[in-house]
Formats: sequence, structure tokens, C-alpha cells
Amino acid sequence: MNAIIKNIEIIKRADQLIRLHATGNPEAFSLKLGVSKTKLYRVLRIMKALDAPIIYNCLLQRFEYEEAVGFQFGFFRKEANSKSCKIV
Repeated sequence: MNAIIKNIEIIKRADQLIRLHATGNPEAFSLKLGVSKTKLYRVLRIMKALDAPIIYNCLLQRFEYEEAVGFQFGFFRKEANSKSCKIV
């Protein structure tokens, strides 16, 4: 189970670096994530499988999103409506 959580954390960090335009080239990106280049490409494949529009900009030597997207993983609290009751 910890492996799943670790992979999610890596994806969240990768997403953050891509949004900040702070990935650099693949070597720099993998160093920033603390993973090997092989693991980096595995993570990018997973992100693409989840519909992340990731591209590599050769001119700027960084990974980017082709369009604005959002990534969220985890649980969040929903607003309680007036019909719900709270068990104490």
C-alpha cells in the first residue's frame, strides 16, 4: 500500500513542477523527483494514461501541459445539506 501512496506523491510533485515550468530536461526532472529516468518515464506514462496532455518542449527543454488541466487525488469533505443527519 505504501508503494501506491509513494507513486501518487511522485505524480503530485511532477504535476506541480510541470505547472511551475520547473521540470528542466529529463535528467533534471528525475533528480527533482528523486527517481531514476526510467521511473520518470514510467510516471509520465501513467499520467498520460490518466489523460494528462504532457508534451516535451525541445526548444525550452522542459515538460509542459498542452492545455490547462487539474489533478486531484484524495478525499475531500462535502458540504452537508439540510436533509442529512449527523450521528454523534
